[in-house]
Amino acid sequence: MRKLMIPVLVVALALMLMSMFVIPEGERGIVIRFGRVLTDDNQVSRIYEPGLHFKMPLFDRVKTLDARIQTMDGRGDRFVTSEKKDVIINTYVKWKIEDFRQYYLATGGGNALTAQALLERKVTDVLRSEIGAREIKQIVSGPRNNDVLPDSADSEEVTTEAARQALEIDGERDKIMVNVLKDTRESAMKDLGVRVVDFRIKKINLPDEISESIYRRMRAERESVARKHRSQGREKAEVIRAQAELEVATLLAEADKTARVTRGGADAKAAAIYSSAYSKDPEFFSFLRSLSAYKTSFSDKSDILVLDPKSEFFRYMNDMNGAPVK
Repeated sequence: MRKLMIPVLVVALALMLMSMFVIPEGERGIVIRFGRVLTDDNQVSRIYEPGLHFKMPLFDRVKTLDARIQTMDGRGDRFVTSEKKDVIINTYVKWKIEDFRQYYLATGGGNALTAQALLERKVTDVLRSEIGAREIKQIVSGPRNNDVLPDSADSEEVTTEAARQALEIDGERDKIMVNVLKDTRESAMKDLGVRVVDFRIKKINLPDEISESIYRRMRAERESVARKHRSQGREKAEVIRAQAELEVATLLAEADKTARVTRGGADAKAAAIYSSAYSKDPEFFSFLRSLSAYKTSFSDKSDILVLDPKSEFFRYMNDMNGAPVK
């Protein structure tokens, strides 16, 4: 009897341990029995909160699912606008499991990658419909009254030329996000058992080939504006230069006029002085002029003068009184 008790105790202990399970914090558990999710008397799935719980050993299998809000950071995808222009849009979605039974069945056993793939497909389909009904300038621009959505996340980055016209148009970017959130939330809850908490457009880009053509057009426009400014600058420079030259010519003319008037007055005064001096002693004045002429004529020894000794030039050399030579 004692020998049978030990195996019985071991089996009982093993069954007890097999019947116990723990749900970690932040997760929820469902019990699968014969491939079906256990429900209560009201046919509602039994959801096990974090803590210690019990199940039927050997027949029940526990599946734990993440009950926290999860983020699906979508890769950039290409969409076509109503103008038949391509845009590349990056988005992200915040979601959490609401109906654990539906989620388990729809994702093939609670596979998170399958859930994200299905949810991403739903978001992309709705977003493609919204983008296809709008022009690019409406997509990249927000409302002019700067309204924001509730539970707004980080600011979006827009790197397209149409962003320059955002202040001139009524943008519908926020409206697109609201519509996508609403439509996706309904279908995701129905089909996947998840609740879409938030949807945001992170970034809107143009394809490289389109961006390059836009940059070339922008560069040509800036070069045209630069040429216009340079032409206007040259025109103003010519006007300023002409005005400066006119002012210089006017100043020079006035200065020359003043100089001539001053010089004329000085010459008149000098002539008056000479005339006054000459009238006081004409003979002495004539003598000084002759001496100055001698000094100038005989300053260079190599000069040769061929003159008549009795000429008027040698008047004071022949006679100290300056009498005319006969």
